[in-house]
Amino acid sequence: MYKKFFGLREAPFNMNPDPRFLFPTSHAEEALACLSYGIQNLKGFILLTGEVGTGKTTLLNKLLEWLRSARVATAFVFNSRLNPLQFLDFMMADFGISCDSGQKSRILWGLNQWLLERYRAGQIAVLIVDEAQNLSAQVLEEIRLLTNLETSTEKLLQIVLSGQPELEEKLKQPQLRQLRQRITLRCKTHPLTLEETPGYIAERLRIAGGDGQALFTSEAVESLYRYARGIPRVINLLCEHALISAYVDQQKPVAASTIDRVAHEFELHEIEPTTPTPAVAGAAEDSRLREAVQNLATLMDRLRRSE
Repeated sequence: MYKKFFGLREAPFNMNPDPRFLFPTSHAEEALACLSYGIQNLKGFILLTGEVGTGKTTLLNKLLEWLRSARVATAFVFNSRLNPLQFLDFMMADFGISCDSGQKSRILWGLNQWLLERYRAGQIAVLIVDEAQNLSAQVLEEIRLLTNLETSTEKLLQIVLSGQPELEEKLKQPQLRQLRQRITLRCKTHPLTLEETPGYIAERLRIAGGDGQALFTSEAVESLYRYARGIPRVINLLCEHALISAYVDQQKPVAASTIDRVAHEFELHEIEPTTPTPAVAGAAEDSRLREAVQNLATLMDRLRRSE
């Protein structure tokens, strides 16, 4: 509706976790490098956490894009409301492993044989579980048991567990201490800073076909940050509706008053602002991880230039 008016090829602020729109902040690049480093070096178990709307699923989709381009076998479990047997069945189906039996013992035997074949061929298999904060303790224990699929030196299955901060609290429960002890790397997503927010908006507009012209005033961007508290999903929501409202009013660029009006419609003015947390994964201190960050930054820059 508003795309032609603003000179865009596609909607820039869709809520879908499209990996093309991953904005490469230092936090995002470091989290992605942590994930790729852990997988490449067969670390076994990696934890990704972050507040709602900070881009965890988009980050995972970018990781999946990279893994699939490298022909790495992947299973992506996004439904966390499964019992243990349903979880195993979903995983096997996504890996493309056929199993004639519904018995757990036969499923695990088939998985182990498949993983051993891949290992002998020098190939990696990766299981990614999203929204893991909703998993039951029984399913989390089943995931822990999957880490027992190993040789004497290496894990056969690389597992990425992603979820909201509640997942970290859940893993502190005594009955899950064995799972917590097996996590070898931890990484996080974070809200955008005020300094990053204009670049985030401009990059999404560029990918959507914009010509570089600012479609939001600087005051509007400040209002966006204040209401969204740096949460990309909320920024997308406000920007999308602000563009629609500005199109109706034939207003260009989008003014701060339009952002204020949209924010009030969604009652965001009633939410107390919070200060973004600057912490990043402690694994960044590892020299090989720092090298992975640099390599990934180069790769992402190459991908952006090729778009």
